[in-house]
Amino acid sequence: MKKAWLKKTSSKPADFYLHRLYIHASISDLRRRLSCGELTCTEVVSSYLQKIHDQVHLNAFVEVYEKEALEKAKELDARIHQKESWGKLFGVVIGIKDVLCYKGHHVGAASAILKGYTAIYNASAIQRLLDEDAIIIGNLNCDEFAMGSSNENSIHGRVLNAADESRVPGGSSGGSAVAVQANLCMISLGSDTGGSVRQPADFCGIVGMKPGYGRISRYGLLAYASSFDQIGIFSTNIPDLALTLEVIAGPDEFDSTASSHPVPQYTATLESSKKFRIAYFPQCLEHPSLDPEIKTAIEGFMEKMKGLGHSFHAVDFNLLDHIVPTYYVLTTAEASSNLSRYDGVKYGYRTTEKISDLNSLYRKTRSAGFGKEVKKRIMLGTFVLSTGYYDAYYAKAQQVRRLIAESTQQVFKDHDLILMPTTPTPAFRFGEKSHDAIEMFLGDLYTVYANLAGIAGISLPLFKHSNGMPFGLQILSDRLQETQLLQFSQQVMKS
Repeated sequence: MKKAWLKKTSSKPADFYLHRLYIHASISDLRRRLSCGELTCTEVVSSYLQKIHDQVHLNAFVEVYEKEALEKAKELDARIHQKESWGKLFGVVIGIKDVLCYKGHHVGAASAILKGYTAIYNASAIQRLLDEDAIIIGNLNCDEFAMGSSNENSIHGRVLNAADESRVPGGSSGGSAVAVQANLCMISLGSDTGGSVRQPADFCGIVGMKPGYGRISRYGLLAYASSFDQIGIFSTNIPDLALTLEVIAGPDEFDSTASSHPVPQYTATLESSKKFRIAYFPQCLEHPSLDPEIKTAIEGFMEKMKGLGHSFHAVDFNLLDHIVPTYYVLTTAEASSNLSRYDGVKYGYRTTEKISDLNSLYRKTRSAGFGKEVKKRIMLGTFVLSTGYYDAYYAKAQQVRRLIAESTQQVFKDHDLILMPTTPTPAFRFGEKSHDAIEMFLGDLYTVYANLAGIAGISLPLFKHSNGMPFGLQILSDRLQETQLLQFSQQVMKS
């Protein structure tokens, strides 16, 4: 499909900008180069626009905000010249997942049901980026309504993994992951309901973090499952991620579930020599779905970190096999409720077929507007909430979720962090699991745990499989203990 924004962004050759820009190592490196006049924000944005054009076949972007990104860059360049103060993300080029509201821009959750809808306000996370002088360059492709683990469920077509275009980039935030992986932006935002940041980060060989529930406001994030959803961050390094989290986290009067706890100065405390007590679940490493190379790599990692003074402790976790079914019962129930607002009456797509009554309008609009995966989850959620099945499924799943949360708190009484795989396998090929829902759902085995327990998690890109694909390692911390998670991650990435 031809993108409306697809055109050459400059008469100057791409090599001109690539020579001036190369790949800056971090936000601090970018700021240094801007402050000394080695670069301008206009050159930075132009370079990224050129790269997006050259890599358009990856299908990471739904829309690129070319004109306004260049205008913002010129405005920031003028402030440099006038020696005005800079925000924390001054000149940083950021992409946002197509589930975050950005006033005056289309937001569609990669679904036909929101065709033509324009956001009328900024998500709190987006507003905080703008307040700190970030440049938002475009919105990014994803699985429809964030439902999927492969980015094969988008009205805009699938996103390609830049490491191997025959393989999935992961989902649902596949476009956000590939945009950072392919250096089409410095930072991107995604959403994580059951691993939709950490899993694609693992498949694409970058850093992806989901903070604890409530650390980042969900205001302006299109809802999938409200008690699970959390905005997450993609980056290539820990300092950039820490700074972005510092900017977008915090209390919000528009979101009652946002934590009222003050946001720590993550960047100021990032460097730490602390030796951490880390738990791991033998059931995770012994699970039959885990690729043997991933198991061997994680065991080798633990031995290496022991040599650096960290301790690892085996903790039995007997609820592992209950995690995936509990997650899918609860999230589909919440999705059934949340997605009922898309009815063709108030906004978005409405059927063009001739209708005779309101129920027909609802049925025909939703049948045509939603994709197969979304309809499947809505129907499953409606079933588990229905009379006669509510107690057997939904209520029971809530009880299991409470047990999981309580067991997790027991672990954190004696340990700082939890270690486990991010995914059972490296990135798989397109179509490989599309017709096997159980196989696809089992891919979420290690990531949905953090969302059920409401804790923070990060995937670190540490390894390479014999098939040539990257894969990572997942570290988890308690709900509002992201400082420890980032400190350990920084030690790991530097070791």
